[in-house]
Parts: sequence; C-alpha cells; structure tokens
Amino acid sequence: MTLSNPEPVGEGDPGATGLAAEASQVAERRRAPWYLRLPILSHLRSSVGLQRGMLVTGLVLVGLLLLTALLAPLLAPHGFADTGSDGVRFGTQQPPSAAHPLGTTVTGFDVLSRVIWGTRTAVAVMACAVAASLFIGVAIGLVSGYVGGWLDRVLVMVADAIYAFPSLLLAIVMSIVISGGQSDAWGGILAAALSITVVFIPQYFRVTRAEVVRLKAEPFVEAAKVVGTGHRRIMGTHLLRNATRTLPLIFTLNASESILTLAALGFLGFGIEPTSASEWGYDLNRAMADATSGIWWTGMFPGLAIALAVLGVTLVGESVNDLNDPRLRTRRSRRRARKEAAS
Repeated sequence: MTLSNPEPVGEGDPGATGLAAEASQVAERRRAPWYLRLPILSHLRSSVGLQRGMLVTGLVLVGLLLLTALLAPLLAPHGFADTGSDGVRFGTQQPPSAAHPLGTTVTGFDVLSRVIWGTRTAVAVMACAVAASLFIGVAIGLVSGYVGGWLDRVLVMVADAIYAFPSLLLAIVMSIVISGGQSDAWGGILAAALSITVVFIPQYFRVTRAEVVRLKAEPFVEAAKVVGTGHRRIMGTHLLRNATRTLPLIFTLNASESILTLAALGFLGFGIEPTSASEWGYDLNRAMADATSGIWWTGMFPGLAIALAVLGVTLVGESVNDLNDPRLRTRRSRRRARKEAAS
C-alpha cells in the first residue's frame, strides 16, 4: 500500500491564496515610489470596479470645485455684485443667453458669476470649519480619554449637551451671537465657520475619546509607561496615531455637511451680505418667488452647485473609508485570487 505525501496546510485553500495575494499586493505597494504611496494616489491604485468609478467621480467633482474657487476671478465673466457692465445695466430675470449663459436674477446679478464666486465662499467656510473642529475635537478627546476622572466626565457632559441640540439651530444661534446674523465677506465666513465648528467638535471628540479609552489599556501603552515614556509622548506618538484612523470619513462627511449648513444659513437669512460675497443659499432664497413664475434658472444652478459639491466630497469620503477597511481589501483580493485560479 502506497501512502501519498500529506498536502501542506493551506495549500489549495482559497482563503490562504487570497491572503497570499493580499500580502504580495502590500509588498508591491511598499516598493512603489513615494508619490504613489500618497493617500489619494494609493487609494486609486488599490481600487477596482465600481469603487474606483465612485472615487474618480468624487475626485473630479472636488477638483472642479477647488479649481473653480481658485480661478474664480478668471472664470467669472463679472463680479459677484455687478449689476451692469460698461455703464449698461443687466436685465432682470433674463433667461440664459449669449450675454448671460445662465441668465440673470431678480436683482440683476449674473447667475453664472454668482455660482462661480460662490465656490470661494463654500471652500473657505468648509476649510476653516472642518480644520478648526478637527484640531480642537481631536485634542480635547485625546486629553479627556487619557486623563479620565472628573475632567473626562465634565467634557463628556458638555459634548453631549452640545450634541443634543439640532445642528442647524445651534449654527443659527452661534451665527447671531458672533455676527448679529449678517456680516461682510470675511466676517461672515468666519462667523459661519465658527458656528459650524461648534457643531462638529463633539463628533471628533467622541470618536477620539472612545478610541483613546480603548487603546490606553493595550499592552504597548502599558509597556511605554513601564520604560518611563512621558505622558505627552504617549498621547502624541502611541495614541494619536492609532486613534485617528477612523477620522477621514468623518472629515469628508463634515466637509459636505458644512456646505449644506452654510447654504441653510444663507437661505434662512443668517448668512453673508449679498454685496460682500456670493453665497448659494442666499441665491436660493431669492429664487423662491421666481419658481412659481416659471423662472427656473435663478434657483436651479445654485442648487445644482450645492448638490454636486456635496456629492463629490461624499463620494471621496465613502470610497476612502471602504479602501481603508482591511476586510473589504481581503474580500477583493480573495475574489481576484479565485478568478485567477479558475482561469
């Protein structure tokens, strides 16, 4: 009787084949040049199929938003507050034409110019609000989760109290307190950014604190304490790096929410003065009466700009979050390995 040699463990196992394929992909990514390991480029290289299509679509929309904001003076045919050119006033509520591709509003503003200049206001508020809330929320959450005790209880209570308020109502109250409801360009942008920042801080605080509370009981943190590592170094090196892995999704979702909150403030009349800066929410408010008269262009294009900006940022955030999930990468690698084995 002849006994066959036993098959090595894992050989022929699709799961082991998938893990081996994933390990080879990780090694290949590490050998890639540094610029291909940057966040967005690395996500593009690891994405496939529908996920890559969503990421590319989001990047295109976000890129157009940023380029339009940067090149607004070159792209806009008129200023955001211009109601005439060369001594000739624009017609009011004029339909799209060669002179005004997107028409004019009831006050004589060029719709195309208002939409283009509005990207600057949206990007400025989005950058200020999300950056400020990210740094403040992460810092407070890191200290609260690590120190604990009465300080942690007080900060959690304050964060929960803020989080219990409706976000838009809180933004309206903060806008009124900061700027009296309306302000000039930079004053209005800072007021809107600060009001949105107060709304977003509890989200970063709660996520960071929960991760720090979980991580500070891990063996590597205990080992750092045993060897005499200082608290500041433990928080900045060991905890911060591991507690912020879930923040990119919140960052992008808050960026899109900041655009919506700014538009809501402008729509309700608590935004920026129309002669100080262009703002899509204000333009939508002024277009409400036009909609019942069949004048569709004054409200359609600002609303479309809001929808495309929010869609682009959301698609990027969802795609990056999926690609950062190792379980999704493992499943994708295993499916690819099974297809290669079958062929």
